[in-house]
Formats: sequence, C-alpha cells, structure tokens
Amino acid sequence: MTTTTQPAPAARRRTSPRKRAQRIRLVQYAVLVVALVAIILNVDGRQVQSVFFRADLIQITLTSGLPRALLNTVIYTFGAFVFGLTVGTVLALMRLSQVAPYRWLASIYIEFFRGVPALIVLLAFGLLSVAFPGLRFPLDPYGTVWTALGMVSAAYMAETIRAGIQAVPKGQVEAARSLGMPSGMAMRRIVLPQAFRIITPPLTNELILLTKDSSLVYVLGLTASAFELTKFGRDISNSNGNLTPLVIAGLCYLLITLPLTFLVRRMEAKSKKAR
Repeated sequence: MTTTTQPAPAARRRTSPRKRAQRIRLVQYAVLVVALVAIILNVDGRQVQSVFFRADLIQITLTSGLPRALLNTVIYTFGAFVFGLTVGTVLALMRLSQVAPYRWLASIYIEFFRGVPALIVLLAFGLLSVAFPGLRFPLDPYGTVWTALGMVSAAYMAETIRAGIQAVPKGQVEAARSLGMPSGMAMRRIVLPQAFRIITPPLTNELILLTKDSSLVYVLGLTASAFELTKFGRDISNSNGNLTPLVIAGLCYLLITLPLTFLVRRMEAKSKKAR
C-alpha cells in the first residue's frame, strides 16, 4: 500500500517574492495617500493663498520689473558658463600636460576654488576696486559676476572635461599621430569633440547649478536695473511683508532649470542607447 505525502501547510501558505513585493508596494501607496489626505485636510487654504499667492502682489511682481530680473539671471548664468567652460578647458589640458608646473598650477587652482564658497568669491571680487583703485571689469556688473562665478565653475568643469578627455580611446590619438598629425591638432580635431559629446550631460548639470548660484549676486549691492530674480523678489517681499514675490521668483527659476533638466535626461537616454 503506497502512501502519498501531503505538502506542509506552511509551504502552501508561502507567497512568491513577486507577490510579496506587490503587497509591500500597495502598502506604501496606501500610506502615501493617507499622508497626502491628512496634509490636505489640515492645511488652511485661505492662509496659504494669502501668504504665498496673493493676487495683488502677483500682479505687482509681474509688472514691476520681473522680465528684466529674469533676463539678468539668464545673462549672469550663461556669461559665467562660457567663461568657466573656456577656463575649465585650459585647466583640464594643463592637468593632463607633461609639463609638471602646468599640472601643479592647475591642481592648486582647482582645489582652491572647489574649496572656497562662491559667496566669498563674489564678495572678494566686489571689493577688488577697494584694494586696487581704478580696477574695473568690462560691462560691470556683468563682467564682475561672469568672472567670479566663472572662476568657481571652471574648477568643477575642469575635472569633468579632464575625465571626458581620458575617456576617449587612446588608439584614436595614436592613429592620428601615425598619420603625421601634430599632437595639438589631434587634441583639437579628434579628442576634444568626442570628449565634449561624452560630458555634455554633466556640463548641462553645471549650467543648472550656475543658474541657482546666480542668486548670490545680491551681495554685490547692485542697482535695481541689474537685479536678478532672488534680489528682485526679496525686495518686493520685504516691502510688503509677504512671500508671494519670492514664490514667483522661484517659479521663474523653474522655467529656466526644468527644460535643462529634461534636456539632460534626453541626452543621457540617447547615450545609453548608443552604448
């Protein structure tokens, strides 16, 4: 007489890892929904609207110089980015140079400006005219901001560019040299174009960071025509005792940074497909 063995009750009740993951996910969603409902029920909508979205202050902010402040922010950002990209490329080449003093100078520059806050650099550049009477940057205050923020940004971009140059296969450089191409020409025509294609996403991230760092320009004591978004919004906010102008300024920053963020994601997705 043969006997059949029945599976243990515990084995029958054991769920698969996939089902356990689904249950955990459902619990997380439920907790999130409950938390959001609790927040919504406990928020005073009228108070939020009066403090952060007052209609009269929205109109004042939009009509009292916001386009000019937005334009100044863009000018400060892109000018500093171009300056930093140019200096950063030179520093990256110096870091890779076979001449030891070039490497030392580039390393000192990079470590110094990566370790000093951008706010201190801006303050220092704003006071240079006191230490050196008669010293003026071209297109001041734009030239001052471009130079100060660009020098800080160059220290970070130099390391990014150096990594991109080192990521280019050495065989391509050797092939160019074997065809009689000078090393400088090989760097300009072969290495740097490929390196910049590799590092475009991180460079775009640096542009986003520079957009936010432009909010530090207020320490230079600018005139109203040179205000950037943060200084512009804070002045109106302080004079009215309300945060609505700062909220509008923050939304303007999003108008600049969100398209750049989307662009970075698209470029990263394309680079993954190419691999």
